[in-house]
Amino acid sequence: MPPPVVSSVSPNQGPASGGTTVTVTGTGFTGVTSVRFGSKSSPAFTSSTTKITARTPSGTGTVNVTVTTSGGTSTQFVPFTYLAAPSLSGLSPAEGSVSGGTTVVLTGADLSGVTAVDFGGVPAASFTVDSSSQITAVTPAHAAGPAEVRVTNSSGTSNALTFAFTSIAAPSVTSLSPNQGPVSGGTTVVLTGANFSDVTAVEFDGVPATSFTVDSSTQITAVSPAHVAGAAAVTVTTPGGTSNPNDPNTYFYYAALPSLTDLVPPSGPTAGGTTVTLTGTDLLGATAVRFDGVPATSFTVDSATQITAVTPSHASGVVEVTVTTLGGTSSSLGYVFLDAPVLVSLEPDQGPAHTATVVTLTGDNLATTTSVQFDEVPASFTVVSPTQITTVAPADTAGPVSVTVTTPAGTSNGLTYTRLAAPAI
Repeated sequence: MPPPVVSSVSPNQGPASGGTTVTVTGTGFTGVTSVRFGSKSSPAFTSSTTKITARTPSGTGTVNVTVTTSGGTSTQFVPFTYLAAPSLSGLSPAEGSVSGGTTVVLTGADLSGVTAVDFGGVPAASFTVDSSSQITAVTPAHAAGPAEVRVTNSSGTSNALTFAFTSIAAPSVTSLSPNQGPVSGGTTVVLTGANFSDVTAVEFDGVPATSFTVDSSTQITAVSPAHVAGAAAVTVTTPGGTSNPNDPNTYFYYAALPSLTDLVPPSGPTAGGTTVTLTGTDLLGATAVRFDGVPATSFTVDSATQITAVTPSHASGVVEVTVTTLGGTSSSLGYVFLDAPVLVSLEPDQGPAHTATVVTLTGDNLATTTSVQFDEVPASFTVVSPTQITTVAPADTAGPVSVTVTTPAGTSNGLTYTRLAAPAI
């Protein structure tokens, strides 16, 4: 007969005093002669071929559970942990409001299996076992005076530490100004409320303020910490407790940094007045659109991804365009301010009416030319340089016409080109 196989034990922990009823599962449990927890045998057990119900003996630490039959003893490592009774060594803070709601950190040993925390016999409003040496608990409402704090696990109840319930009123926050700022933090926020005496903490969604100053019993000045975009409940903690984190009036809204991805058109005249569409992200709440630091003549936030702005006047050249929101100032995109085109001469300034003539236009600011017209008739052209264009005067009726050049900065002055009629025979 092969030795038995143990696959699990449930529950897998219990008090050091023993007496926990556990279920051992596995195979080959015919003719079980003993069930051991470490070196100690279970004082009582019943079995079938795949399951054993056993009572734990006393013990300490983590031990291996083994089963013995006439075929031998199991060799698998299946642990059972004996829990020591918890002990407390400190609590902070050591006082709070009779109305409850104070967050208290309890420190000690063997706290991992704690199932209850009480203040003077009253269960904590809530508690979280942070580690084997720390518990965070929220005080219940309690009559004024000292109360013994104890924690309990399956092995027993701890020693007592004293928490003082006082008639100090819990703080309350009624408003924030401003109530929004960038995700990078650094916003100076004025909190208005009541019972701001002996403040121990100001937190934004559980994150401590970068700094804070208690100005009076009704006002605190705090600096917001960095935080992800979105709403963060601002709370104040005193010996009287912690203010309500669920009041919408206490929310601070973190705004994401805006970004720009495109602008159309990319250029316009130095005189300004060009309507430019900027696209990007997180553009809602824009407070400024600037061209090289010069505010746009006007702008409209169309959506979270689009702004329509009108360019200001500016010297010619490439400038940086930025958008500012409560989340900060965006990265920049380039926009080109252009001087209006100017024509100085045509060569030749006349030609036959019945056939096309190649004409050289000379002037300034011609590099971005988009059209050349003889009166209202478009002509083909080639930009040779910022000061010269070669174009073809189209054939048409005899007489003078005005030649103009158009760029994103506007339309030039006109120069006269004269079509000459063919000689009569």
